[in-house]
Amino acid sequence: MPAPTLALSKKSQRIAGLLLLSIVGVEAGGYYMTKVARGQEQVTEFQENFSRAGHAHAGVLVTLALIMVVVADATSLRGPLGYIARLGVPLAAILMPAGFFLSSTGAGTTEPNGAIVLLWLGAVSLAVGVVSLGLALVASGFRRDPNPATPESNATHS
Repeated sequence: MPAPTLALSKKSQRIAGLLLLSIVGVEAGGYYMTKVARGQEQVTEFQENFSRAGHAHAGVLVTLALIMVVVADATSLRGPLGYIARLGVPLAAILMPAGFFLSSTGAGTTEPNGAIVLLWLGAVSLAVGVVSLGLALVASGFRRDPNPATPESNATHS
């Protein structure tokens, strides 16, 4: 039996393409972090910590977003819940790092400015995205499988 193939929907292809392109931005943040580590950028301890957190969140959230796009398509998740599941984490991957970076801008800054709200909006977007896909996956596990696996078919795939 041939291995199943995974075909992404057009909307997921666009989202995944944009997410892959965003890796260049994450790389730019990494380059900035190397300058901070070498003392080539004058920043406060607070700014260094927020830059590190922003960079880490960007990389992890872009990776999670790519996984979620694939999983959402693999479960044939459609409609409003499908959009929320596909876009919640990519939006968080933009908002959360932006909140870290923009709330710590300015020479000698030692506490976040009003842009910190972006971090919290991103956190809400992240939670809504992962909860919507998680609930959809759990709910799909209760539906009757039109092609249930038999013990014989499981033995041939082991």
